[in-house]
Amino acid sequence: MVDMRTFVRPIYAGNGMATVAVEPGQKLIMATVRPTAFARAEGARSGGEAPVEAVPEQVLAAAAAPDTPKTTWLGKHEAKAERPDLGSARVVVSGGRALKSAEGFQHLERLADLLGGAVGASRAAVDAGYVPNDLQVGQTGKVVAPQLYIAVGISGAIQHVAGMKDSKVIVAINSDPDAPIFQLADYGLVGDLFKILPELEAAVREIKAQ
Repeated sequence: MVDMRTFVRPIYAGNGMATVAVEPGQKLIMATVRPTAFARAEGARSGGEAPVEAVPEQVLAAAAAPDTPKTTWLGKHEAKAERPDLGSARVVVSGGRALKSAEGFQHLERLADLLGGAVGASRAAVDAGYVPNDLQVGQTGKVVAPQLYIAVGISGAIQHVAGMKDSKVIVAINSDPDAPIFQLADYGLVGDLFKILPELEAAVREIKAQ
């Protein structure tokens, strides 16, 4: 945000930034912000309180104007799941088409459960029918920025990278040493994911048992 009428937003899957200005005659301005675009507020984990500010009179007057569109709150529905929400999980384990089937994703589910994380997927895996589309990470899916992102069998297409490039630590597992995902990863492991995942799972179990 530059000022009250000028904003900067990402374009082209985050590869460019555009400055957008609102016309002076526009009364109401609405902007959306990605939940991963800013750091957690200080004190959020310890139950801190946010400041409460009164809404300016001119804003209330503009909202009450006859020509202002009105909305009605109908309700809130949340899908309950055993794992953390993909958009807010501290750990995300994502898989690509290299997992070959829905059964292949069971390896990721076990690893994610051990790490207390969520399961994600590339567009290719979703299009292949391995997992539902609400697990898709990318430009046409969900944008995530967990503390740890594990990409398994994901090549690193631009549209997928746009949804996870802000992750704090990225681990890539792929059989192709030239896969683009390794250029983004903090740690990379080249090999057969069906051999690596069971070994990784066993190692995590051993550490947790100590």
